[in-house]
Amino acid sequence: MKLKNSFFYTIREDVKNEDSKSGNLLVRSGMIKKTSAGIYMYLPLGLKVLRNIENIIREEMNKIDSEEVIMPCLISDEVYEKSNRLDSFSNSMFRLKDRFDKNFVLGPTHEELFTMAALGNVKSFKDLPFSLYQINTKFRDEARARYGLIRVREFLMKDAYSFDKDLDGLDVSYNNMFNAYKKIFGRLGINYKIVKADTGSMGGILSEEFQAVTDIGEDTLVCCESCDYSSNLEVCESIVPTKESSEKKLEKDLVYTKDAKTIEEVSNYLNEAESKFVKTLIYDIDGKLYAVLVKGDSEVNELKLEKIFDGKHVKLASEDIIKRKVNTKIGFIGPISLNIPIIMDTEVSVMVNFIVGANKKDYHYKNVNIEDFKVDMVCDVRNVKEGDMCPKCGNKLVFTKGIEIGNTFKLGTKYSEAFDLTYTDKENNQKPVVMGCYGIGIGRCMSAIVEQNNDENGIIWPVNIAPYKVAIVVIDIKDDEQYQAANHLYQIFKEANIDVLLDDRNERAGVKFNDMDLIGIPIRITIGKKIKEHIVELKKREEKENMEISVFDVLYKVQDIIDEKMI
Repeated sequence: MKLKNSFFYTIREDVKNEDSKSGNLLVRSGMIKKTSAGIYMYLPLGLKVLRNIENIIREEMNKIDSEEVIMPCLISDEVYEKSNRLDSFSNSMFRLKDRFDKNFVLGPTHEELFTMAALGNVKSFKDLPFSLYQINTKFRDEARARYGLIRVREFLMKDAYSFDKDLDGLDVSYNNMFNAYKKIFGRLGINYKIVKADTGSMGGILSEEFQAVTDIGEDTLVCCESCDYSSNLEVCESIVPTKESSEKKLEKDLVYTKDAKTIEEVSNYLNEAESKFVKTLIYDIDGKLYAVLVKGDSEVNELKLEKIFDGKHVKLASEDIIKRKVNTKIGFIGPISLNIPIIMDTEVSVMVNFIVGANKKDYHYKNVNIEDFKVDMVCDVRNVKEGDMCPKCGNKLVFTKGIEIGNTFKLGTKYSEAFDLTYTDKENNQKPVVMGCYGIGIGRCMSAIVEQNNDENGIIWPVNIAPYKVAIVVIDIKDDEQYQAANHLYQIFKEANIDVLLDDRNERAGVKFNDMDLIGIPIRITIGKKIKEHIVELKKREEKENMEISVFDVLYKVQDIIDEKMI
């Protein structure tokens, strides 16, 4: 592409309405443009990057014989009613009616439609296994769109689905897809971790996430400092010592704590460490109240609570309900003589002489032990903390942030049973097809790459993702020798099938250099006065220094650099 007569612009200063480094750089480089919150247009350079990512994904999908399709985005809501997911998506679906007053949605996900597509192909066990995929637009009405392409309302996604006759077959399909994902993210040059995750509204047996490691990440990743264990915070198992404290148990003592309600306030009032406290939180779980006990410096993991109660809705009880039904005030709630079931976190079960609320304004109990109240259930209901024990090897856990760029699910038979997708086995019995689901957020990959590859001058694209691999910059376009040499090199690169950009604009050299750095072209060739000596400058985007080489050696040098970077 020659810039002089192309659609190309950059923005010199940081943009005000972008709250992530990647969003800011992608907008400034003229690759994307926001039209409203969470909705972006992809401009020529950005679309080339997007297509390069898609091509890598397609190549790896095709290698494992997954076949590409396209599903509609406009979907009757009856489809989601059939799988009992219409309510689970709640307000995140875009809903509309057609002229006949029939309800439709803009598809947030496509499990149902892929299952419906398989109905036409599957009759016997001989028709299995197979897998299908698409690269298509999804729509989700995000309450808070942010971070550029990371949290959006309209986005491009690759989703794939495998169809097998049993769990053993699913294991094979899942591993094939899992390994393809590792190759895809490796080729994209993304620093990522694979973590166990919650299956959420997708349902199923297993969920794993591919998380790009970045400071801007919305997810907290829990990793072991010694072994390869990694997990999403929301599903990470907390491990506590099996032995109770050796501290001698004391008699509980009612103490006055005037106006001290929070852990910090009571801690300061009693001059006790926050780790000595046990806080009691009242939860409404599907209409019934429960008290949940966790250590003072721990947080309740509501997802774990939902799992314990088979997915029932979990929420903190309101202050009004606590006053009316528990007969106490927030800030002074404790487990002693409480008239509702008590769920104790395992970490609390090994504590002795701890401090709790007394269910009486301005009072707490010191030196409380588990014999002082009735416990209905002891289980893991808290978020792990940094420094906790690794569930795999027992060493320390550390936290990092991540952007979810891909996920893999073992769906099992949830959707096949809902849509009566069955096959006849060798014994002539009807059995449900076993499914897997596999997604990649393409825009998120683009953002993650930028978050991990940038400097003060702009983006540093990996060579196989970059919109162009080489940029030729002409210092003086009015100099015939420089201009002709640039055009000659431009043609040589095109004939060698190397994506090349020629900056033939009538701009100062500094402007051109800054723009090429901002848009992240991996290799820059500068043609200036030394062209009279057949010398040009070559600079790699990530390096500070230029090198002078003969114009006759440029193609071979560039090919060597590209080959090296592609490896």
